[in-house]
Amino acid sequence: MLAGNLKQWPPDTAGDQWTEFRTSLPALPSGTALVRALTKTLPGGDRLLVGRDISDLDGFMAQIRAAGIAVVVLIIGLAAAASIGVTRRTVGRIESINATSRAIMLSGLDQRIPLHGSHDEWDRVAENLNLMLDRIQTLMGDVKQVSENIAHDLRTPLTRMRGRLEKAYHAPRNGEGDAALIGDTIADLDAVLGMFASITRISEIETRARKGAFRTVNLVEIAGEVVELYDAAAEEVTTHLDLAGDPAVLVTGDRDLLFDAIANLVDNAIKHGRPGGRVTVTCDNDEGGPVISVADNGPGIPAEQHDQVFKRFYRLEQSRYTPGNGLGLSLVAAVASLHGARVELRDNAPGLLCRLVFPPTEV
Repeated sequence: MLAGNLKQWPPDTAGDQWTEFRTSLPALPSGTALVRALTKTLPGGDRLLVGRDISDLDGFMAQIRAAGIAVVVLIIGLAAAASIGVTRRTVGRIESINATSRAIMLSGLDQRIPLHGSHDEWDRVAENLNLMLDRIQTLMGDVKQVSENIAHDLRTPLTRMRGRLEKAYHAPRNGEGDAALIGDTIADLDAVLGMFASITRISEIETRARKGAFRTVNLVEIAGEVVELYDAAAEEVTTHLDLAGDPAVLVTGDRDLLFDAIANLVDNAIKHGRPGGRVTVTCDNDEGGPVISVADNGPGIPAEQHDQVFKRFYRLEQSRYTPGNGLGLSLVAAVASLHGARVELRDNAPGLLCRLVFPPTEV
C-alpha cells in the first residue's frame, strides 16, 4: 500500500468498476463502515481505489424499516378501531330497527324508525322502511274504511229484508203480498250480490288476470254501444247524450273491460250531472296517445277529492243514502291500470271532465 487509510485491498475488486464493501476504519465509533468506491488500474500497473463512507445509508434504511413497521402497526390499529366503530354503529342501527319493530308489534303502526341525518346507507334503509310503514298504514286505513262501508251498505238491504220477512211471518198468507215481498227481497239480494261481484271483478282486474283477451279494438265503436245503451236512461232525466271526436281511435285492450269502464263513466255523468243537461263522450287521437273523455255540466267533484273518489266505496255524499255502492270509479281505475292508461279528472266549468289517456298503439 503506497497511501490511504485502508489496511488492505478489499476483496472482489479486480478491474475498473464501482463496488461496495465493508471495511474497518479506526476513526468510526462502530469500527466498520460501508464504502462505495471506484477501482482503476494505472498505466504503470498500480491500482487506485477512491471511495467514500456511505454508512449513513444504513441508518437511513433502518429508519425506513422502523417507519414501515410503525405504519403497519398504525394501519392495523386504525383498522381495528374503525372495525369496532363500524360494528358498534351497525349493531346500534340494527337494534334501533329491532326496537322500532317491537314497538310496532306492541302498539301499532304509529312508530317510525329514527333517522340520524347522516344520509348514509342506514338512513336510506330507515327511510325506505318508514315509507313502507306509511304505505302499510294507508292500506290498513283503506281496508278499515272499506270494511266499514261494506258493513254500512249491507246493513240497509239486510235490515229491509229482515223487516219484510218478519212482517210476513206474523201476517196471514196473501198470495199477491207474498209475491211482492219475494220480489223486493230478491231485488235486495241481487244488489248485495252485485256489490260482491263488483269487488271480485275489481280484484281480478287488479291482479292482471284478464290480459289474455287483449286485442286491437276501436274505442269509437265501444263508446257508441255505451251511448246507445244509456240513451234511454239519459232521456228519463232529460239529459242530452251524444258522441263526438274522431271516426276511429284504436287501442290494445280487453273490449268487455273497456265497455264496463266507459259505461261506468257515462252512468256517473248521467246520475250526478245536471238534470236537463248534457253528457258528451269524445274519442280522440291525441299526441300523447288515444283518449276517451266523458264530460257533464253538473256540480262536478271538488279538486281536493279527485284522488279519493277512486277508492272503493268512497262517496262524495257521506251519508250513503243515495243509490250506488261507490265501486264504479274504482273499476274504472283498475281497468285503466291494466291497460297502462291514466285517469284524469278536470273541471269542465261547470261539471266534470274525466279522461282516459291510453299509451300509443302500434298497428
